[in-house]
Amino acid sequence: MTNLKNNRSIFFQNKIVYILDQTKLPFKEELYKSSTYQNTCFAIKNMLIRGAGSIGAAAGFAMMQASFEAPNYNRLNFLNNAKKIIEQTRPTAHDLFAAVERVYNKALSSNDEAEAEAQLIADETAEAGRLIGIHGNELIKTGSRILTHCNAGTLALVDYGSALAPIIHAHNSGKQIFVYVDETRPRNQGAKLTAWELNKFGVPHVIIADNAAGMLMADGKIDLIITGADRIAKNGDTANKIGTLEKAVLAKEFNIPFYIAAPFSTFDKTIETGKNIPIEIRDENEILTISGADITGKIHNIRIASPGSKAYNPAFDVTPSKYISAFITPKGILSSEELKKY
Repeated sequence: MTNLKNNRSIFFQNKIVYILDQTKLPFKEELYKSSTYQNTCFAIKNMLIRGAGSIGAAAGFAMMQASFEAPNYNRLNFLNNAKKIIEQTRPTAHDLFAAVERVYNKALSSNDEAEAEAQLIADETAEAGRLIGIHGNELIKTGSRILTHCNAGTLALVDYGSALAPIIHAHNSGKQIFVYVDETRPRNQGAKLTAWELNKFGVPHVIIADNAAGMLMADGKIDLIITGADRIAKNGDTANKIGTLEKAVLAKEFNIPFYIAAPFSTFDKTIETGKNIPIEIRDENEILTISGADITGKIHNIRIASPGSKAYNPAFDVTPSKYISAFITPKGILSSEELKKY
């Protein structure tokens, strides 16, 4: 990836948070430079950075920046207000709340401790992706045909990725896999980001319309499905990009293994079931319009829906644990029951 430190999608250097702007991909690789916590909040809210792990790292860096910015005479009030603002950027991803809490607690002591904790979160997230790749590779056979939904690669987990980590590991080990990439409407993270990452690693793949997956499963062309997650309840119910639920239900119908890949920072031990997971409702224009590049590479946004019509845009759905074959974690492959010990 262009101009990235150690190939990471987000990093901190010389008082600046650098983010590979995902809204410009795959047409342009451009770094967004944030010098304030408010700027980093803008990047999270507007999906310049996305994916649970990367959101968590960004939120940790934002809380660190708030610590730098807090005046001595009103430090605690400033930190408390900043914490609330950061937590409001994306309400579903648990990694965000976990990271903010960790860095906030360190910021109460000193700026140096806040900075060290924010960096540690980013490092832990990247390492979790590396381990997920190793363990997840055990589930992939030579010649496997794998379906993905949304994007859960290096862009979404600081480095290595969650759902894509086992896929890339399998490819690098010579397993001759093939990946079907859901376009993932309405923001097309699959068609834009997953496909871009698979191209980078040379993984054979093809982009499909979201509603083509059922036909491929019925025709016996999918061997397994791997997705990421944004929040996982104690019982294993999992919130992920809208459309994940229907893939899981179809997988159950056609007896196809359905796996969730996630670091432990995505597991929310305070929530018993998926019914308690807050679902973010985003701007209707994400459905009513679409962005793309012309032949010159210039990015445009155009309306594709009926003028005057409204849209409803939930960003996530919840997949009950009964549809999930297992979880790919940094500790190995775990069932919903085995999760409880962690």
